[in-house]
Amino acid sequence: MKAQPTASHFIDGAYVEDAAGDLIEVIYPATGEVIAVLHAATPALIDRALASATRAQADWATWRPVDRARILRRAADLIRDRNPDLARLETLDTGKPLQETLVADWPSGADAIEYFAGLAPTVVGETIPLGRDFVYTLREPLGVCVGIGAWNYPSQIACWKSAPALALGNAMVFKPSEVTPLGALKLAEIYIEAGLPAGLFNVVQGRGPVGAALATDARVAKVSLTGSVPTGRKVYAAAAAGVRHVTMELGGKSPLIVFDDASVEDAVGAAMLGNFYSTGQVCSNGTRVFVQKGIKDRFLASLRARSEKIVLGDPLDEATQMGPLVSAVQLDKVMGYIEGAKAEGARLITGGARGPANDGYFVQPTVFADVTDAMTLAREEVFGPVMAVLDFEDEAEVIARANDTEFGLAAGVFTADLARAHRVVGQLQAGTTWINAYNLTPVEAPFGGVKQSGVGRENGHAAVEHYTQVKSVYVGMGPVDAPY
Repeated sequence: MKAQPTASHFIDGAYVEDAAGDLIEVIYPATGEVIAVLHAATPALIDRALASATRAQADWATWRPVDRARILRRAADLIRDRNPDLARLETLDTGKPLQETLVADWPSGADAIEYFAGLAPTVVGETIPLGRDFVYTLREPLGVCVGIGAWNYPSQIACWKSAPALALGNAMVFKPSEVTPLGALKLAEIYIEAGLPAGLFNVVQGRGPVGAALATDARVAKVSLTGSVPTGRKVYAAAAAGVRHVTMELGGKSPLIVFDDASVEDAVGAAMLGNFYSTGQVCSNGTRVFVQKGIKDRFLASLRARSEKIVLGDPLDEATQMGPLVSAVQLDKVMGYIEGAKAEGARLITGGARGPANDGYFVQPTVFADVTDAMTLAREEVFGPVMAVLDFEDEAEVIARANDTEFGLAAGVFTADLARAHRVVGQLQAGTTWINAYNLTPVEAPFGGVKQSGVGRENGHAAVEHYTQVKSVYVGMGPVDAPY
């Protein structure tokens, strides 16, 4: 099984290779098989990508927004037309089952490109009357933007970052995760086929040093990262040295609060989606599930029965509901958290072992109950299919405990009392929240976190603020009144 791309990088409208770069092996997580071999970008290729982006962006910024939008709309249509093939590539790259990648990955990317294509022509300035004189404002692109992607939703992230950047007149140099580098190359191909001028979307491969080189280059106006908190701190600091714009979408340890008047089956379904979808490798997952004591036993019984019916296996089989973790490193990390939870006294309800095949990086859907706030499982981001269920007595208690974390990406509340739902959500320290739902992230809505979970927002109209800057123009309509 092979998925070898034409070359490792896509720069100035064409595939480019430089075998002098460090080797990057792409591994299919379901079998451990090497399916592609790439090379990290050399300094010369990084310079070439940034130079082409700088050149292309200067012209692109002069285009009418509606003309930029037509190209992006064609790209969205091409993605939808090719979704079956793109989904299969995403499955090979990530190990996520086709059942997911057919509906959640590239389709979400196409939605983002289409949305920002429609939004771009509506982004306008304002006129401020001052009596005789007046001021008007312009929304201008930032320039060259760098996107640094994560490995869990590699193609969606490439679209989510490039769509607003390009629609609003910027160029982007995108570095995918070295673990999942293939999808972004296909996106670059599609953009060119749709009519995007060469140089506006470049893809360079590599590990941390490549990202650092991009984040510190003087030609870069903005860095947008999706990744872990430790990586975010490094990239943020590097960008700050050059006073660059940043968007950071980082990790989380998000609370999902289930009150005793909630629909138990709906809450169980949401908890499973918020812990097992994409094999638990979702930054906004509700991995601390707080269940009010009155429904705890019913909740756990249903959760166990439904979790044990999840079909775990071959990701290329559309009947499969959960695939492997993305890598051997991630497998070891997740199994370490499982063993640690057992040692700290959490009660294993289901799962907790590898399976079904030892060839790939599979872990059973795992649920622990009687988890306390001090346990490692309740404090650290696992990024695997491991759910922690905690008990609580009342509203004030659970709000305080839910907020007792350095993270603040997401949160959810399940209750039949909508007044309570709004009251609780209003007090939760999180940037993205749900009421009687979980992990739904339409591109029309802003997405991002607070505290250590990030800064800035992706998607929605809020993204305009993070890919443009405001210029004020004062217009004098009479003689200058000077005291000199």
